[in-house]
Amino acid sequence: MLDDVGLRMMELGGRGYCCSQILMLLALDEMGRENPDLVRASAGLCNGIGDCSGPCGVLTGAACLLALHGAKGTDFEESDDRLPLMLEQLRTWFTDQVAGQFGGVACADILEGECGGPNPERCGGLVADAYARVREILVENGIDPSEGREA
Repeated sequence: MLDDVGLRMMELGGRGYCCSQILMLLALDEMGRENPDLVRASAGLCNGIGDCSGPCGVLTGAACLLALHGAKGTDFEESDDRLPLMLEQLRTWFTDQVAGQFGGVACADILEGECGGPNPERCGGLVADAYARVREILVENGIDPSEGREA
């Protein structure tokens, strides 16, 4: 049985969004925000940065979610000192989860060379797990995922 996040993921996937875009849209939904420019920019991470040879868009998209909450975005703010550690936690978790199962963290590894679009069975679970892990990392570091940095 799917929860609300799972249903939203299926809806977004059905509308043609890729894994990194789905992660970004879930985060923006949780913050009550819209940012089509950011969603479009997230598409650059799709399919292993385009040709399936790069890192999985779930990993890079999830890293962007952490940066959304912790990176410098204006001249008047500083990057959160916890961001490098949060990114390391994500990378370690993802590598432990994925590399053992699929032999690597590249899109091609996960899709076994069947590139051209996400595999709902493989990618859907990774997106859901990564979104949950990003939220855990944020909460563990005292950051509320529903609160974005001030614009």
